[in-house]
Amino acid sequence: METEPTAFLAAAVQLNSTPDLDENLKQAEHWIAEAVEHGAALVGLPENFSFLGPEPEKVTRAQEIAEKSEAFLAAQAALHGITLLGGGYAVPAPSGKTFNRSLLVGPDGEIARYDKIHLFDVDLPEQTFRESDTVESGTEVVVADADPLGSLGLSICYDLRFPELYRRLAQQGAHTLTVPSAFTGFTGHAHWEVLLRARAIENTCYVFAPAQCGRHFADRVSHGHALIVVAEISGWDEFGSVCGFRLVPMYQTHCVYDGSPISATMAKNACWDSLTSPVKEGKKAHAGNNNGNYAENHQNFNLIEFTLIQLFDK
Repeated sequence: METEPTAFLAAAVQLNSTPDLDENLKQAEHWIAEAVEHGAALVGLPENFSFLGPEPEKVTRAQEIAEKSEAFLAAQAALHGITLLGGGYAVPAPSGKTFNRSLLVGPDGEIARYDKIHLFDVDLPEQTFRESDTVESGTEVVVADADPLGSLGLSICYDLRFPELYRRLAQQGAHTLTVPSAFTGFTGHAHWEVLLRARAIENTCYVFAPAQCGRHFADRVSHGHALIVVAEISGWDEFGSVCGFRLVPMYQTHCVYDGSPISATMAKNACWDSLTSPVKEGKKAHAGNNNGNYAENHQNFNLIEFTLIQLFDK
């Protein structure tokens, strides 16, 4: 049964996770407590919040990562009486690879889990990513009833580039689309904000996107700029008419609508009837040259830890 949302404060946490599992959890614990102190009822951690290190090490330590991450999320949600999104962590898969799992937990325990469907197999200038080498693709579209916060549609990072998934989540009743991410410096600079805004506009939903930022190890660099996109159909206010408050300066984007019933129109379009197949191992996506190595040319990342905003203002 679909839950009608009530007004609440949501905090999208931004982290700089590393291969140090225990230290990452301490960092996350600190910022969860800060967000709760400022009134957050929903707190979101980014993808790879508990471990962001070399892929072989992640696979080897997957059981440890999964156990510690899940115990941490349950304990923090119970301690603070909040709904907590663990944006993505490694879980052993029967194939010998891992699942990239997002876990939504409430004060009384697990609400829902989602395994990332679209895997990041991409060739960038001077860098190649093959997430499918170590990660098994998920198969289930997940909308979680997070009473009284409404229905949350779960996704992770690279899923953001596949609008059919978000159309399906919205059709299944999601009020808020969660996109915990670790967007690379190169791809984030080009596409992060515009894609998040697009998913909000297309589906008239809120978009909740905790993010990784800065250099994690070696040449792995994340874009940062965690966002909460506010889908306010009736209009918008440049200074944030639905904003409870923001703890620190951070992107706060309002979507502008023309008042037309776009959801009804899109629901009639046959192209939304089936979910796009997950990206298969071996397929490649290509990005254009950005005249240099983004990671080397953009070192001054904004280490903002979280933003706080009121959702469902009435």
